[in-house]
Amino acid sequence: MTDVVFVFEVHQPHRLRKNLFWENKLFKRAKKEDLFNYYFDNELDREIFERAAKKCYFPSNQILLDVIDEHKKERCRPKFAFSLSGVFLEQCESFSPDLLETFRQLAKTGCVEFLNQTYYHSVASLYADKDEFVEQVTMHRETIKTMMSYTPQVFENTELLYNNAIAKIIENLGYKGIYTEGVEKILGGNSPNYLYTPKGSRQIRLLLRNYKLTDDVGFRFSARWWSEWPLTAEKYAHWLADTQGDLINIFPDYETFGEHHWPETGIHKFLKRLPEEILKWPHLHMATPSEAIEKYSPRGEVDVSETKGTVSWADVDRDSSGWLGNAMQWAYYTNLKQLEPIIHEADDAEWLRLWRNFQTSDHLYYMFAQGGAPGEVHSYFSPYESPLNAFVAAEAALLDFGNRVRLQTYTANEPFLFSTAANEESFTGTMTWTLKGFLKALRTVDGKALEFHNRRGDFTSWAEYSLQDWELQEEFNAIKASKAKGEALREKLVAAAQNRYRKVTAQTQEVTRQF
Repeated sequence: MTDVVFVFEVHQPHRLRKNLFWENKLFKRAKKEDLFNYYFDNELDREIFERAAKKCYFPSNQILLDVIDEHKKERCRPKFAFSLSGVFLEQCESFSPDLLETFRQLAKTGCVEFLNQTYYHSVASLYADKDEFVEQVTMHRETIKTMMSYTPQVFENTELLYNNAIAKIIENLGYKGIYTEGVEKILGGNSPNYLYTPKGSRQIRLLLRNYKLTDDVGFRFSARWWSEWPLTAEKYAHWLADTQGDLINIFPDYETFGEHHWPETGIHKFLKRLPEEILKWPHLHMATPSEAIEKYSPRGEVDVSETKGTVSWADVDRDSSGWLGNAMQWAYYTNLKQLEPIIHEADDAEWLRLWRNFQTSDHLYYMFAQGGAPGEVHSYFSPYESPLNAFVAAEAALLDFGNRVRLQTYTANEPFLFSTAANEESFTGTMTWTLKGFLKALRTVDGKALEFHNRRGDFTSWAEYSLQDWELQEEFNAIKASKAKGEALREKLVAAAQNRYRKVTAQTQEVTRQF
């Protein structure tokens, strides 16, 4: 018996405006509530979304609903799974609530599973600190629970980016399965058509995409040069029947069905006929990922090192180079990460939302600069004329955003690290970049650290050289001279920082009322 597991990736990014830099629109005065539309091209998003909805989402969802209904009384029923990004669901709510309702109808059939991913379809899993990754995973899970009335049990990371560390985090979050690419370099001659256990994990199961059979539909379906063209449902079902293994994971972009391959190619007829052709074979069943995990035992362990071996489903190399393969991508990615502590210290929901939308993997994907077939694929998805244009647009917008955040949060040139003594072992773990974050830390950090830094004049030095705030420097100098200790010292430091923060905030708001 072999289970055929269909999973459809559904994602549309919020695309950045192309010409902020070239049209000299950077650093223009704008209210914070208007910044999303300042950076992101809502008009282009709507145009692309409505086209994809008409050609792909609506007709394909209806086909699946009809197919499921036709077989509802049969023992072997068609089963499917979806991985819907959070930003796609946002666009559903904004541009087409009726489409969102069709996904809810699919959820109610009992034949459709919904996977978890990062809400913003980001590369946060590649950050050294995984807190942001976990927050986006949690945010997406809660969104699926709310919008689809479904609690995901299986995880699919952005673009199937995967390594042992990612698998361990997902296991610790309580998931029973995680997907990645069934690429030969991680399998050691084994087949992708079985369950595996990630190295270093015990309970979670690893599901592997069969990229050859997936790409036959995703990339080659309408290719007239292909020796197997035209691909029919009967022929494809025969290939599945001849494939050995416990489960075959077919995992394409959902846009395959009507957007990448237009309806005129027969792709919708193929989708409609395929479940029936599969179920004609007595040894083939259709299953959801969770059902397959419950049904089969793992065949072995798969080891994917975090430092050397991260894999994905992109390009020939199937690694992280599709997003971090050149200097442009690394520059943008580094600037993103450098903003993280400042964003979190700002404690502002709108700043956080904007920063997370800058993290969407597509912005990096468009900067891919290699040629050949991989370059053609990246170019097909990109709204830019070249990778360089993609970099200029994204980096300029991110620098504009970073400048606004630093101005509003009163960010220092260097962070303040709180310690209780002059050695690495005495670091308290608290580091602040902004005056707001510094004030918050003063209220909670170990009193020994406050006395240590006050005695050495560290607060005075930070205010003078990093914040370049001479008024606060004088306040801290006076506190140092007072030789206050304990809670009395804390109260003086908090009062000084708080008064200065209020004054600076008021001044900033006055100067930048429309900024």
